[in-house]
Amino acid sequence: MTIAAVLTGALTTHLTNHAMERRRKQHELLTRWDEKKLNAYEGYIDKIRSCVFLAVQLYEHKEGVHASPKGEHELTTELADAGWQRGRAFERIMLLGGDEVVEAGHRLNAAALEVDWQAGGKVHGTLDEWRTRNRAVFGAINGFHDAARQDLGVQGNVSGESHPERDLLLPPPRGSSNRNQS
Repeated sequence: MTIAAVLTGALTTHLTNHAMERRRKQHELLTRWDEKKLNAYEGYIDKIRSCVFLAVQLYEHKEGVHASPKGEHELTTELADAGWQRGRAFERIMLLGGDEVVEAGHRLNAAALEVDWQAGGKVHGTLDEWRTRNRAVFGAINGFHDAARQDLGVQGNVSGESHPERDLLLPPPRGSSNRNQS
């Protein structure tokens, strides 16, 4: 009887320790994947933003809004390289992201490409259309952030009722005056 109790206790202890060790390893694995996902999501957004800012430089240079010390060819080459890097970063999203993150990434890529295309002259548009495209890409960035946060288990979101919609930060139109007129 005593031997049976000792064996039962030893077996119970062994099974409990085995279960706890298995849960610990699963937690470590999930944590490691979450860290890789976070790095992939952050890197992808960084590449998206780099492309947008290069597209803005190219667009402003071509439209005569703001001259760049770099020539149009150099700006176009930099934008193409940044687009290639954005594509590589998206491949990591395709490998690591959940379904909603991948779909948000596809929507973000489509919006970002429209900005690239207008900046590079592949599509034509007015300044208002340019601004609409830029608003769309930054809205898609927020959508991607929301999907990524949900995938990582982060509470809350970056859009919706708790966060007022923000517009692009734009300088006043050329020729406008900020002086008070009496």
